[in-house]
Amino acid sequence: MKILITGTTGYIGKRLIPFLLEAGHELMCSVRDLGRVPKKFKKIPQITFIEIDFLTYDASVTLPPDIDVAYYLMHSMSTSADFDKLELTCAENFKKYTANTGLKQVIYLSGIVNEDELSKHLQSRKEVEESLAGGNYALTTFRAGIIVGSGSASFEIIRDLVEKLPIMVTPRWLDTKTQPIAIRDVLLYLSRAAGDERLFNNNYDIFGPDVLTYKEMLLEFAKVRGLKRTIITLPVMTPKLSSYWLYFVTSTTYKLAAALVDSMKIEVIGRESNISQLLNVQPISYHEAMVKALSIIQQDSTPSSWKDAMVGSRFKEKLSSYITIPEYGVLTDVKERKITDEADVINRIWALGGATGWYYGNFLWKARGFLDRIFGGTGLRRGRTSQADLQAGDALDFWRVLEADKDKKRLLLYAEMKLPGEAWLEFKIKKDVLYQNAVFRPKGLWGRMYWYAVLPFHYFIFNGLINNLVKGKEK
Repeated sequence: MKILITGTTGYIGKRLIPFLLEAGHELMCSVRDLGRVPKKFKKIPQITFIEIDFLTYDASVTLPPDIDVAYYLMHSMSTSADFDKLELTCAENFKKYTANTGLKQVIYLSGIVNEDELSKHLQSRKEVEESLAGGNYALTTFRAGIIVGSGSASFEIIRDLVEKLPIMVTPRWLDTKTQPIAIRDVLLYLSRAAGDERLFNNNYDIFGPDVLTYKEMLLEFAKVRGLKRTIITLPVMTPKLSSYWLYFVTSTTYKLAAALVDSMKIEVIGRESNISQLLNVQPISYHEAMVKALSIIQQDSTPSSWKDAMVGSRFKEKLSSYITIPEYGVLTDVKERKITDEADVINRIWALGGATGWYYGNFLWKARGFLDRIFGGTGLRRGRTSQADLQAGDALDFWRVLEADKDKKRLLLYAEMKLPGEAWLEFKIKKDVLYQNAVFRPKGLWGRMYWYAVLPFHYFIFNGLINNLVKGKEK
């Protein structure tokens, strides 16, 4: 079958593609920016890519008429306070783009929506489902519980809380019941549903075998990690305080934290059906899902992360629009060093951030990250998905990777911290010389004042960084 995938660069999309390839399907993957096509998929002959922004409708962009199945995997929960309007716009435009194709089935991944009173996030999922149901195709909806897997937002929040806080004073929503499901099982349901006419125009709740409170989920993770943790719940913590609590302790953005807190007040318990028998899926336990997720992280082989899906990103345009560093109206800090071992220097550059740190003055980087967090930025907590590999679009501490090309010997980062302007950090090697360029485009007088205020710190940090990249030392 010929299958269209939306949300290709998202958490689910990146993981679903190998399942569909293994089943022998031909894939057309839509991306908002062709510059973000995952490297591992670029040269696979069964995959073609098409650039579509579903937030707008462009009649000049057409899909091939022979598409059989489409996966609708687009969500906007953490990108805007008006994410519900954005999600409906995407759904309506999706119907326009597919109207002239031979599309037979759309498979939509939603959330469990069985309560009378829903959060804004879950209500939006329900409204998108209703919108998609009006297309010229059969709709199959999988309504999932909390998805647990390496790199998922839920898993990373649980991991942050348990690993950082021996004693937790928590909001009362930790006593809310939910029914988590492993990412492995979600992918099995999705991939096996393609073209199955038994599932046409039906919706199914998918969930794991365990009904747990969020508190029990935290304690189970602590047990798997061999950590002793104490959790105290308070009935007086408001949703806003709860959101700030998640934001400051975990790697999530504030917008995502607020949306999650709003949803976590609602019980997420699935309806029984025969979908597991129809698709021959036996969901694994929460404990097993946690063990699998930790194993993948320990092997540094996480296929995708919510942080790399441009969550909370500052980008208003395509990623490629920022790759050309401006030359006018900017302030720069340019350094260069002769190198003797090019391969070693490149490997060290590609290991920047995350667990490795920044090779010099890590306490200053952490202090800057802490200040960024206070002012509503990303801080350093999100780290990086892989400690060895980088590709365009990846999150790297409070930077976003614009280009990571070892053949060109260039790594280009764009700052996502709170700044009175825009900042780029570039590393490139030419003729046995490492060039390190810090470029700042200030916004008004305050931007220039900021640059000169931090200039003394830049002198030590950037000198130390390039020296240790060349010498192979860490401090």
